[in-house]
Amino acid sequence: MNARTVVLLGSTGSIGTQAADVITRNPDRFRVTGISAGGSDPVALARQAVALGVQTVAVADPDAAGTVFAEVVRASAEAGLRQVGVEVLTGPDAASQLAARGADVVLNGITGSVGLGPTLAALGSGSVLALANKESLVAGGPLVRVAVQRPGQVVPVDSEHSAIAQSLRGGRRSEVRRLVLTASGGPFRGRTRAEVADVTPAQALAHPTWSMGPVVTINSATLVNKGLELIEAHLLFDVPVADIQVVVHPQSVVHSMVEFADGSTIAQASPPDMRLPIALGLSWPDRLPDAAAPVDWTRAGRWDFEPLDEDTFGAVALARAAVAASATHPAVYNAANEEAVAAFLAGRLGFLGIVETVEDVLAAHEGGPVRDVADVRAAEDWARARARERVAAR
Repeated sequence: MNARTVVLLGSTGSIGTQAADVITRNPDRFRVTGISAGGSDPVALARQAVALGVQTVAVADPDAAGTVFAEVVRASAEAGLRQVGVEVLTGPDAASQLAARGADVVLNGITGSVGLGPTLAALGSGSVLALANKESLVAGGPLVRVAVQRPGQVVPVDSEHSAIAQSLRGGRRSEVRRLVLTASGGPFRGRTRAEVADVTPAQALAHPTWSMGPVVTINSATLVNKGLELIEAHLLFDVPVADIQVVVHPQSVVHSMVEFADGSTIAQASPPDMRLPIALGLSWPDRLPDAAAPVDWTRAGRWDFEPLDEDTFGAVALARAAVAASATHPAVYNAANEEAVAAFLAGRLGFLGIVETVEDVLAAHEGGPVRDVADVRAAEDWARARARERVAAR
């Protein structure tokens, strides 16, 4: 079996570093040809490049080329390598250039809708897209769906969507009644609106189950993340949002479920470890042996499921409304949230103000078609400006 060539986008982030771990433990299955990152940590990026033996490094920072190359030289010397033959791409389109080079698999672990360009580039090149960047699908869903060249070209890496993809193997699409997305409930599960009104960023960043970046962690606390995942599931699996349910499961062992027409529900269960869906994204439809530890059935345990408290956590209902409103409303949902989260982390907005700001911006958006990336960018720019106005007004 020939090793699959892989490009890792967002390689120094949480998804990227775990993907690198999966790959290094399976050297006969994968060969990394390129990695990308923002460029804020050139030392980590260079060491990763040397450890993986990549040919190309892409950094978004246009001034980072010299620093990154120097750090690659340094890391190579430390590793006892005599020759350095790495190409450095720089600028806002560097990740897209790298994604377009036709690797067997492009894993998009970039955070935010900036990942849309690389997503489209990977699909256009014919690569399999292992998608962890849910925002690119949310913001540019119509463009992504048109760019897909064949069934199975997009493999979800989010644990919930990976679970659904696995569970769908248990029946025909015509037999599916609904999808059930599970949510941990975040650090404020069970609290009322009054009880979360004054929570601090430090409290919101203390996720009980997962270790993630700050934006994703805050999104999990507000359940905006589940709203984004609902939109993503709708687009990935072509299921109406009315047929996608969200249920709170604090143990995060059942990652999502598919309910079939005969009343049967098939669930995917594993201890919370992103290496499993990452491994599947890289190797789909095959499974890698021992990608992650299984459930220990010799120990007593419990799995709880609770209905979503939509009074305290209204983000999921807003996501449903965004899908129904227009093609650009999901992009506005995501962009307004990113601005609101930044304001919350900076101490300029209260916790409840995050979703309230998103709601205000969505209500003011007139909506429109998504014909190209420019339409997405215009909707996002409008949403960010409007969100900043709303934050300032509060």
